[in-house]
Amino acid sequence: MITIDFTLFPVGPGHRVLDLGCGGGRHAFEVYRRGADVVAFDQNAEDLAAVSAMFAAMRAEGEAPAEATAETVRGDALAMPFDDNTFDRVIAAEIMEHIPHDTTAMAEMYRVLRPGGIAVVTVPSWFPERICWALSEEYHTVEGGHIRIYTRAELEAKLKATGFIIGPHHHAHALHSPYWWLKCAVGTTNDSHPLVRAYHNLLVWDMLKAPRITRVTERLLNPLIGKSVVVYLRKPRNDGDTG
Repeated sequence: MITIDFTLFPVGPGHRVLDLGCGGGRHAFEVYRRGADVVAFDQNAEDLAAVSAMFAAMRAEGEAPAEATAETVRGDALAMPFDDNTFDRVIAAEIMEHIPHDTTAMAEMYRVLRPGGIAVVTVPSWFPERICWALSEEYHTVEGGHIRIYTRAELEAKLKATGFIIGPHHHAHALHSPYWWLKCAVGTTNDSHPLVRAYHNLLVWDMLKAPRITRVTERLLNPLIGKSVVVYLRKPRNDGDTG
């Protein structure tokens, strides 16, 4: 499910976009469909192989404009193999909570984004995440798990200190928060538990059908229990650009 509001993060033909920590590639695929040139970047070779295969399938099926390009690059978010001012847009969705040196990753984002370019950062929201941590030690101590919980103020302060101009924000995926609370309560790997299985089926149904009742419910609940907070940023065009 897409976390980003593309009215606040416009992408299209002529934009070069970096999906930093792309994971399964859901945002990279949407950017490609919209006609931008996308680079899906991650450390995980298996994830990148799957993303590359999907890019190829999308090209074969004509799901993206013929002039758009899509590629995968493996590397470290703390030292990316790109020149300064390379990208028009940067996406960093649900990765900062995993990185010990998050401010270094933010500085790399800033470096590779061109002046005037737009970035978007998403992290787990403070309140739903606190409940997950309280319910399950395993949730945040497992290898590759979340090592910190951000308040929005803390996240924005770090991004502002990096040099970014802070823009709008919103919350997303309120219906996903109870699912993770259930998983934390019964065991994060216990996917066969009846309650977890039933709620997962509900989420799949919602993603496929997008019925009005769940869309309205989630929109109302997002400010309260949205699983993710989404912050939009801009790199200053020049030294005097303060937003």
